[in-house]
Amino acid sequence: MVKYFRPHSSARGINVVDPVVLRARGIRGAIVDLDNTLVGFHAQAPLAEDALWVQRAHAAGVQVVVLTNNGTPWAWEIARTLAVPCIARARKPLPFGFRRALRVLKLSPAEVVVIGDQLFTDVLGAKLARLEVILVDPLVRHDPWNTRPLRWLERLVMRGVPRA
Repeated sequence: MVKYFRPHSSARGINVVDPVVLRARGIRGAIVDLDNTLVGFHAQAPLAEDALWVQRAHAAGVQVVVLTNNGTPWAWEIARTLAVPCIARARKPLPFGFRRALRVLKLSPAEVVVIGDQLFTDVLGAKLARLEVILVDPLVRHDPWNTRPLRWLERLVMRGVPRA
């Protein structure tokens, strides 16, 4: 059961994940979480280095799609400014949004990696959809009320997981 909450690897942030290395491993697509992965909680736009990561991914031949439980117009606007598709109201960790993202990317699960900041939505959902997943540190330490109680459980589960 614990295996469903263990990412394949982890990194300090999305901008640490090297798209060139992903592409060399055969990864052609990235399903990326929005809130606190690409854009900090309560921020209006991504940091320059995180927006640049999307450009670096495209340059390396890695397509990006945003998958978020957020359903506000802001989510679509962020994706539009990054020039990537957005699947909002994804209902993570249910695997349906991840499968929809695979259809948008037109790639097989073996060619795609999920990048997100939460074990109980991003990692669990990716595992249920049988996708590789990289857990990144949240961009900011402040979380919405519904995420805070789960963060201490994440620290327990993450013991011993290698960092990129």
